[in-house]
Amino acid sequence: MLLLITYDVNTTTLDGEKRLRKVAKLCEKYGIRVQNSVFEVLVDGAQLVKLKAQLEKLIDQENDSVRFYKLGNSYEHKIETMGKTPLIQTGGPMIL
Repeated sequence: MLLLITYDVNTTTLDGEKRLRKVAKLCEKYGIRVQNSVFEVLVDGAQLVKLKAQLEKLIDQENDSVRFYKLGNSYEHKIETMGKTPLIQTGGPMIL
């Protein structure tokens, strides 16, 4: 399934800046960055559970937020793009 993950990490402290980098790095392991704090991530159910658990450990529940938008398996018909950002292609190799 394709997910759109967005996050807002409070960076008013040095700890917040570190959390932001860690959240971005983790999301890069699972998908591609399409905007500064937005990733398209192609995962199965088990990978999603693992990703959520890892993100939950990284963020500050009081100051940060992560949102998951589930686009499902037929996402090709739900997404329209303009500009240089490519859409994740299924069935082919994914280079990260």
